Amino acid sequence: MLKGNLLYGQSGGPSGVINASAYGVLSEALKNNNVIEKVYGLKHGIQGILKEDFIDASEIEDLELLLNTPASAFGSIRFKLKSHLEDPETYKRIHEVFENNNIRYVCYNGGNDSMDTTVKLSEYFATTNYEVRIMGVPKTVDNDLPLTDHTPGFGSAAKYIINTLMQLKCDSTVYPRGKVTIVEIMGRHAGWLTAAAHVATNEGFGPDLVYIPEVPFDLDAFVEEVDKIFLENQNCLIAVSEGIRDKDGNFIGAMSATLDAFGHKQLGGVAMFLGDYLEEKLNIGYRAIELSSPQRAASFVRSESDVNEAVEVGRHAVQFALQGETCKMVGIKRLSSHPYKIEYVPVDVTKVANQEQTIPENWLTENKKGVTQDFFDYIYPLIEGEYKQVYKNGVQKFIKLR
Repeated sequence: MLKGNLLYGQSGGPSGVINASAYGVLSEALKNNNVIEKVYGLKHGIQGILKEDFIDASEIEDLELLLNTPASAFGSIRFKLKSHLEDPETYKRIHEVFENNNIRYVCYNGGNDSMDTTVKLSEYFATTNYEVRIMGVPKTVDNDLPLTDHTPGFGSAAKYIINTLMQLKCDSTVYPRGKVTIVEIMGRHAGWLTAAAHVATNEGFGPDLVYIPEVPFDLDAFVEEVDKIFLENQNCLIAVSEGIRDKDGNFIGAMSATLDAFGHKQLGGVAMFLGDYLEEKLNIGYRAIELSSPQRAASFVRSESDVNEAVEVGRHAVQFALQGETCKMVGIKRLSSHPYKIEYVPVDVTKVANQEQTIPENWLTENKKGVTQDFFDYIYPLIEGEYKQVYKNGVQKFIKLR
């Protein structure tokens, strides 16, 4: 049995349940102290390795408060790790830190780019005589990781979006003549979060129009559709993904040339752009709402199933590593939707990194404006249940690490 210490790190955009995965990893690792001698949390992902900035998990008070806390308690980072062939000095430092601290297990928690980091670390240590088992722990509200039925973080973000849209629908219909309300939702290439808006409609209080990146966006058709609905109802509620593109693949929201660390254009301002366009063409007042960070940070409306599954992908990452797995990610395999039943499986992280899973075309209606029953069967179990938050003096209690 490989004995040594374990590192846990978080990377990329946070979610409402990433700390539940942290709890899963840390509690499972601490329980296996006959093999895993020390358990460390990294401050700001890969940066925490390079700076040797660790938190000893055995010294964390109220570890269970991780279950209650949104965002990345250990700090996140957007750091594009090059391959060991391109940047040998960085890997020399990583190797030095690992050997000095007897690191034999790594659980890296994040989305597409974080899985790329998992791959690169695995590839490097495969070329050395120093054994390290490296596991990816899935996280992304975008739900766009392949080889897993869904990704922890999505269910809670979708639940927040669905319930927020239902409330906005009630608010938008109170006056004899209202406005066009345009709600901008996260999602660069995959429209899972925006498509969740159809659940609100299915429950009787949803948007009139939903636009996702998987379907090319036509400005002229958009104006016609809004005009027709507004003439009939004197109000119109729209859910739109930040990543909608025209027929040539150009992002409607690429108003800025700003790039992030991975070379992705920073999107945003779609709702405002569309509202201005409608006002010019139809002379109708509008309200633009960008849900922004609350989509991934609203811990007071999390899905119980999402929190529980986030814990389990963390636990299974440790269990699979102890069984000898490396360069894998914990995948969720759906066995049944009625009743809902899943299992956790190790999947090849090289086939996950930098790949995206979009909504299957056959889950969209023929006119591409709605979703089929397959989508509803898929999403309802993921938003099921309400996780009971810990409150004191009327406000939530969160963990605060050093």
